[in-house]
Amino acid sequence: MFALAPSIPDRPLSPLSTFKMYASSAVRARLATAARRGFSTSRAQLGSPYHYAEGPRTNIPFNPLTKHFFWRYWAFMVTGFGAPFGIAVWQTYKTK
Repeated sequence: MFALAPSIPDRPLSPLSTFKMYASSAVRARLATAARRGFSTSRAQLGSPYHYAEGPRTNIPFNPLTKHFFWRYWAFMVTGFGAPFGIAVWQTYKTK
């Protein structure tokens, strides 16, 4: 039958085997820190053509501060939600 827990040795570990265990884990830890890359970031260059404005309300295709926001928002949502259904109806009823 399979044991759920590893068996406990009959005798305690010797100091040499304990030292080897700690030494190998220390070597692994040292190599792991040496293999890690140090990532850093630089400040965004706003004059660059590849960087766009950041901040609130810059990642949506409409400006919520205008007075026509309500109508534009719902037109955008209805178009996105209704397009798959409209395409399905068109595909169903088109002549072959």
